[in-house]
Amino acid sequence: MKLVTHLLDTKGRDIISITEDASVLDAITIMAERSIGSLPVMHGDELRGIVTERDYARKVIVKGRSSKSTLVKEIMTADVLTASPDQTVNECMTVMSERRIRHLPVVEDGKVIGLISIGDLVQAIISDQQAEIQHLEQYISG
Repeated sequence: MKLVTHLLDTKGRDIISITEDASVLDAITIMAERSIGSLPVMHGDELRGIVTERDYARKVIVKGRSSKSTLVKEIMTADVLTASPDQTVNECMTVMSERRIRHLPVVEDGKVIGLISIGDLVQAIISDQQAEIQHLEQYISG
């Protein structure tokens, strides 16, 4: 089974983040420009939280707040679940499914080294299953 580190090797380790004092409008703009659904909220190298499109919808839009005047720290999730590079894809899938989250920052030695999404995990699982099918077909055909 693939490990998170292998997933990051394939997808890349670029981290697009935002500060907690930025406006929600800035966060949503970055997410829209980059076609991503979440941003780690950082203070230097320290992970302070995560802000997602879901946070925006539930804590700004539904409550009639202003995207310009609302700060990221007001809507972010501060108690962030994280993954480590040595966790398996299946372990992360279990955590994300049970906790109903779509993004996990990957942390090693206290530093964010990447971010994985539920979509990344699904792709990795499909890839592993296709490889297994191909191996079995080769075994059967001799």
